[in-house]
Amino acid sequence: MLKHTTEAKKLYKSAAWRKCRASYIASVHGLCERCDEPGYIVHHKTYINSENINDPTVTLNHRNLEYLCQPCHNKEHHEKHSPVRYGMGFDREGNLIEVRR
Repeated sequence: MLKHTTEAKKLYKSAAWRKCRASYIASVHGLCERCDEPGYIVHHKTYINSENINDPTVTLNHRNLEYLCQPCHNKEHHEKHSPVRYGMGFDREGNLIEVRR
């Protein structure tokens, strides 16, 4: 994933990205595509990196986009590296338990 580099800032401030983002959000009616709550972030399914940031088939392609709410976006980026799978957690004694969300 490309952090907020100069290249990334340039992409996300560009007129092309703003137009693509707005048209994509409208196409999914402003709702998170995973949970149907109001969306917040247009996510790139193929993560943007220094090798593909200038490739519009990756950065500006609706087929590579997904509109997510903040919690679903956090799950995408942070739960992949979690020591436990989604729906699981630890109780106060450190035992692995199912977490109802």
